[in-house]
Amino acid sequence: MTIVETPPLTAQHAPMPSGRDTAIDFLRAVCVVGVVLLHAIMVGVTVVDGAPVFENASDGTAWIMPVSWMLQVMPLFFIIGGFAGFLAHRRQRERGGTASGFVAARVHRLLRPAVFAIGIVGMALAMLSLAGVPAELVVIAGFRYGQPLWFLGVFLLCQALLPMLASAHDRAPKAMLAALVAASLAVDGLRALSGVDGLGFLNLAFVWLALQQIGFFLADGTIERLSRRCRALCGAAAAAVLVATFVSGIYSPDLIANINPPTGALLLVGVVHLSAVSLFRGRIETFSRRPRAAALAVFINRRTMTIYLWHMPVLLGMAGLSAVAALMTGLALPEPSSVAWWITRPLWLAAALALTAAVAVTLTRFETRPSPLLTESPRRVIGAVAAGLTAVVLPLVLGTTVLTAAVGVCGMLWALRLARRSHQTASGESIAHVVRVA
Repeated sequence: MTIVETPPLTAQHAPMPSGRDTAIDFLRAVCVVGVVLLHAIMVGVTVVDGAPVFENASDGTAWIMPVSWMLQVMPLFFIIGGFAGFLAHRRQRERGGTASGFVAARVHRLLRPAVFAIGIVGMALAMLSLAGVPAELVVIAGFRYGQPLWFLGVFLLCQALLPMLASAHDRAPKAMLAALVAASLAVDGLRALSGVDGLGFLNLAFVWLALQQIGFFLADGTIERLSRRCRALCGAAAAAVLVATFVSGIYSPDLIANINPPTGALLLVGVVHLSAVSLFRGRIETFSRRPRAAALAVFINRRTMTIYLWHMPVLLGMAGLSAVAALMTGLALPEPSSVAWWITRPLWLAAALALTAAVAVTLTRFETRPSPLLTESPRRVIGAVAAGLTAVVLPLVLGTTVLTAAVGVCGMLWALRLARRSHQTASGESIAHVVRVA
């Protein structure tokens, strides 16, 4: 297999394509880095009685709260997703494109790199089992890998519904956002009153869709038309309400706990993020045009999904190698949250970023290769989205195993096939084109 070499990060000083918002691209890159750092610092590995033990290093700790306030960037990421998707959909409509074509393109962009990643992880789990690695460790590795896949499924759903929600925004922007926010808060209320935590997973749709919808207001200029004083007051009010929900016990001050399942706290975090971004957007844009900042944005935005899909295997690999090295040398690994553990975290985090970047460079082409001719059939697009969501949910809910990875890959391949234009349709259009030219 021939590997296409990509220039190192420091060499990528090429400007963004014309028409792109450099501030938003830079913020998206910062969000991706934040996700990798957050997951990296939560990895805990020790050796007990001659056997490796993998755990969430943040469980039962107090430090995860301030860390989650700094690194919980998902609300901003979905706002940016709404901003970028709204503008992309508008440009496509102006060129005569359809909603089905827009969604088909999103299916390919999101699922194409996922097919390869999940397939490789499934094979790796099979190899670990054949190599005699204890079954419980293989299960833990599969579970840890599958946890972040919620983002792939939710983002696919949000992007699939974006054309419909963008049209609703054009007709009644405030009413559409209010409906999504009300639905998310109603789910929180039902969850609290019933004591059934499972109800909270309905907010995998409502919370993230509401945040995407907020991004539409940034894209159409509504936010910028508000006075700076109004934007600052809105951000301050959201922060005050957020703190009040922490103090009153409505929501946990650990923002990681508020993501599984999602809660209304994330909506308040999103408003705080949006307020800060709108107030400092000029400075962010100026900074984003500096060579190093622009290089970072170019590097990450070309391979966002690749980084997201592969950072967890990188972290699991680092943890596994650390355990093997400890067993071979007899050296003890520091206990999570101990002084020695914190001293080693900067090196651990730097290694996680560097190795993830190296893997992403190698595998970028699975994300950036040109899409085939895409279908504009609503029926095929609905089928593609349904197949893709099912393929993601399976390893997420049941855990990533050799079987669920294989079924997931098959489902994603079927989704990609449905999103392509059928051979008959493409041939028919080509013949029609020739007739028209003649």
